[in-house]
Amino acid sequence: MSEEKKPDISASTVLLIRDGADGVEVFMVVRHHEIDSFSGALVFPGGKVDPEDADAREFCRGAEGLDEMTLSHRVAAVREAFEECGVLLATNKDSDELIKADQLAGIEARWRADLTAGKITIADVCRTEGLILALDKMVSYAHWITPRIVPKVFDTQFFVARAPVDHVALHDGSESTDSEWLRPEAAVADAEMGKRTVVFPTRMNLLKLAQYKTVDEAMATARATATVTVQPEPSEHPRGRTLRIPVEAGYPGSHFLVEDGGAKVTVLEADD
Repeated sequence: MSEEKKPDISASTVLLIRDGADGVEVFMVVRHHEIDSFSGALVFPGGKVDPEDADAREFCRGAEGLDEMTLSHRVAAVREAFEECGVLLATNKDSDELIKADQLAGIEARWRADLTAGKITIADVCRTEGLILALDKMVSYAHWITPRIVPKVFDTQFFVARAPVDHVALHDGSESTDSEWLRPEAAVADAEMGKRTVVFPTRMNLLKLAQYKTVDEAMATARATATVTVQPEPSEHPRGRTLRIPVEAGYPGSHFLVEDGGAKVTVLEADD
């Protein structure tokens, strides 16, 4: 199959963030070592878009004017957060406030396992429980497409959302084997010291998040900023392999030297 004809795998991920004692913290999970994509890596909760995600339109707030694929990406982000870490960005039909922990506990016990196994859809959960997915409480944060030279080309939409105060985020023990609230700088520092595996898109989005002092600032900036699609362009460099991304995308740099299997990433000057 030619590079031009490789199918993209649509995926969504969500940065659940909160204000910590020392600044913004983000919830991250460690992928199971047997997962074929990003195994063992520290990532944000997320996964592939399901064809049935678009069926939830009638149970969404903030879906007005969205085409089917855009809607599917947003629904997938909500669904994956629920499946992977037990956080559900949803309200009751007659409320604009996210559901509370006691209600979530019952919903999780009744539906999470079957939803994760693909036996039911997120629309089924909403229909039965009288829920509305709060797409309006999520903001577009980034859009990354993996380089065409890799075997699997992921087209991933990143979203950012304020973590519900009383929802206890915890890895599922299946797709992910560990989880933690982390300062973005700490996650990157651990990767540089070889303590964690952090792939390039995750690292870049951690560095982007590290620019903000509070959740309010991160959310407001994301709402006010157009999302620029990033598909890294690999090239050879006297010092090794490099990746270029659009400067307009808002990351701290646009040309990066990638060494030690991605453990070390150095920003290069424009003329390097």
